[in-house]
Amino acid sequence: MANNTGKKFGGRTAGTPNKVTKEIRDNLKRIVDNEIEFLGTYMETLTPKDRIELLMKIMPFVLPKVQPVGMSKDEELVFGNLVG
Repeated sequence: MANNTGKKFGGRTAGTPNKVTKEIRDNLKRIVDNEIEFLGTYMETLTPKDRIELLMKIMPFVLPKVQPVGMSKDEELVFGNLVG
C-alpha cells in the first residue's frame, strides 16, 4: 500500500550526514594530505607552461577571490593622510 499521507517514514532523519559521502571525503583528504608533500618535486618536473597552469588551477583554493570595488559618482574621493 502506498504512502499518500505526505509524511516521510523511515530513512535518515534531517541533518544526519551520509556515511558514504563522509568516507569518500575522508579518503580524498588523506590522499591529498599525502600528496601535498611531493607537490614541489612534481612541479620541478613540469614545463614552465604546465607549472603556470597548475598554479592557476590551485590558486582559488589557497587565495581568496578579490571582489571589485565600485564607486558611485556621488561619492567623494578621500586619500587620507598623504604627505606630499
